[in-house]
Amino acid sequence: MTETIGGLASKGKEQLGDISDTPLLDSYLLIGEVLARPREWLIAHAEEAVCSVDQIRIQALFARRHIGEPVAYIRGYQSFWQRDFCVTHDTLIPRPDTELLMEITLARFDQQSIKVVDLGTGTGALAVSLAAERPGWQILGTDISKSALAIAKKNAGTLANVNFLVGSWFTNIEGRFDLIISNPPYIRNTDPHLQALKFEPAGALNAGDDGLDCIRQIVNNCHEHLVPGGHILFEHGYDQQEPVIQLLVNAGLTEVQGFRDLQGQPRAVIARSNHLER
Repeated sequence: MTETIGGLASKGKEQLGDISDTPLLDSYLLIGEVLARPREWLIAHAEEAVCSVDQIRIQALFARRHIGEPVAYIRGYQSFWQRDFCVTHDTLIPRPDTELLMEITLARFDQQSIKVVDLGTGTGALAVSLAAERPGWQILGTDISKSALAIAKKNAGTLANVNFLVGSWFTNIEGRFDLIISNPPYIRNTDPHLQALKFEPAGALNAGDDGLDCIRQIVNNCHEHLVPGGHILFEHGYDQQEPVIQLLVNAGLTEVQGFRDLQGQPRAVIARSNHLER
């Protein structure tokens, strides 16, 4: 049976309506993956017929999406800060909310040369994006997952000012940095939303009963890895800003400031270390 692009998009919307908040968009993205066309082209050519082989391939992608697999994993990449990042099931999918960390960093630090470490780099979205935006900066991305680091290195391409290191948080890290940046795991182990994230690596999401286990480790050990006056910046859950600020204050950090994401939810915190080097 001959199907058109528009007809397949409509069927996809109906098929994915119970699993996705954006079923029509998902449908067009998956159709576009098979036909190698952007969404705008597909919409403009809605009456164009799709061959039977491509129909089968499209339906197979719809089936994967219908069981909850994210579009980014199906396509193999996700856009972040105007770049496409390769993603696999070994990496967390970069989220638009995390671009807030990019905005804060680029607005705060205008030095020609600073050293930055991205803890738990995953796909390398933050490390690679910062390296591309600021060629004079030296960026280090760390992750406990060797598989994730392989993806991060692939995403870095030929960028010469970003390197990667295997390690859990500050393990294996030498020297001090002007900025520690991180999007660490911060979801509570009992959070009901975890079921919807079942395709993503649990180690990149779960962080104990209160969701703050990883943030505590970073905050409690940051002073010895920051230059005097260095900063720490990280993402957190929408309901965690107050306890996170308290952790920073208790650890002796100053100039603590919280930020909200595009939805108006508390999402990130930056603070400064005034400890002297030992």
